[in-house]
Amino acid sequence: MSESPSPSSVVARQGQLSSLRAAVAGNVLEWFDWTLYSIFSTYIAAHFFDKSNPSSALLSTLAVFAVGFLARPLGGLVFGRLADRRGRKVVLVVTITIMSVSSLVIALIPGYDQIGVWASVVLLLARLAQGLAHGGESGVSYTYVSEIAPPKRRGLWSSSVFFAVTLGVMLATSLGWFCTTFFGDDGTQDYGWRGAFIFGALLGVLVLWLRRTAEETSHFNENEKPAGKEKPAAKPTLPRSQAVRIGLLVILLACGHNCAYYVWATFASSFAISQRDMDPQSAFTASLLAQAVALGMLVLWGNLSDRVGRRPMIIAMGIAAIALYYPLSLLISDAPWTLFVAQAVGMSVWAMGAAMYPAFISELFPTHTRAAGVAVATSVSVALFGGTAPYLMTWFDDHGVAWVFWIWVGLLSSLAIVGGLIVRETRGIDLGSVTSPFRGRTQVGPNGTVSVHGTGSVNGGPGTDRAPSPDDRETTPR
Repeated sequence: MSESPSPSSVVARQGQLSSLRAAVAGNVLEWFDWTLYSIFSTYIAAHFFDKSNPSSALLSTLAVFAVGFLARPLGGLVFGRLADRRGRKVVLVVTITIMSVSSLVIALIPGYDQIGVWASVVLLLARLAQGLAHGGESGVSYTYVSEIAPPKRRGLWSSSVFFAVTLGVMLATSLGWFCTTFFGDDGTQDYGWRGAFIFGALLGVLVLWLRRTAEETSHFNENEKPAGKEKPAAKPTLPRSQAVRIGLLVILLACGHNCAYYVWATFASSFAISQRDMDPQSAFTASLLAQAVALGMLVLWGNLSDRVGRRPMIIAMGIAAIALYYPLSLLISDAPWTLFVAQAVGMSVWAMGAAMYPAFISELFPTHTRAAGVAVATSVSVALFGGTAPYLMTWFDDHGVAWVFWIWVGLLSSLAIVGGLIVRETRGIDLGSVTSPFRGRTQVGPNGTVSVHGTGSVNGGPGTDRAPSPDDRETTPR
């Protein structure tokens, strides 16, 4: 007979689930606030920039969108280091506060007709603040969810992050549909988009309450004060060269699906409206249905990554992206069904990498640098390849060479394949004893020492608790 779970294990499990709910709620709000900007980009362009050239105004709005991404690496560094020193929970509270306040500021900025160029300046500052918070929030929330998840189900729990992200995007898209349906295009232009940003700011109050009751992760607590010791042990250090190598590996693994996300999830409806003359209400409806398909795919792929591993999933995503993204882009016309099909398939391919992504990259960094490493590497990748994607897509399409952009997307997707070939399989590893993420013989320890066969640990611990894989037994790099 199987034993009933002890009361302490039940309480611990409830604490994990409560913390997961708090993290998910914050991710929903974070991405709701962040996505509103792209959903209503055509309306924002009319308010905060010179209206004499609509295409120029839209490109200016997208440039501000990209500037917000440039602040993300700095936010990832600042808030990531804070999370490694003070805890994951405190950062998740601070960042969601900044995101909500910034959304309220955007909602209340007077238009270009009223205060001239200052409208553009204040918008830029608000987006910079959101970028700083977003850079910290994303990386730290990836770390937080991965650290509270059961090791054998880390991929599935990891999928909750982008499940929440997609829900936030769907909520923003739903508001776009609601505004265009009940206020009409003129009403949305005048006041509807402002109401959406105010709604996001108000939701922040609920999320702040949820996050204040969340627990700190056991990995952080144990790293700060190991069991049986009155004072924290001296923290190990990760050699800078090793940190840079891991960061570059993350960029290889992430750049393809970072770019794809901002093309398919957040900008596809605006692109269909502004570049393909699709009816706004129909475009938002098609986009919303496509995102609903992606929700199911995220759970499917996340669970599958716990069974087959991370490497096969990232390689398969890269191959599918190269084969499908450009044909899908050609499908989009002014007919709503074309946007639904293209976006649903495009987001399903993106989900192959995104579902397991928080777990995957958290499994590459040791605990004492995990939040900062994950946040900075992810933010750099998103800033370079995600935030610029809508601008590049619009610019190339306006100049009649849209195919150039899709060559770029294919190149980024091929880098994910390269990353998948050189990374060590990390499924189910002990996050407290992370070894070098690269395939082959060498394991680099915290003081630059080298060991072999997977016995070294960049956490300074006894090594990984998993059985040696074929990679661990190799004597020469592949």
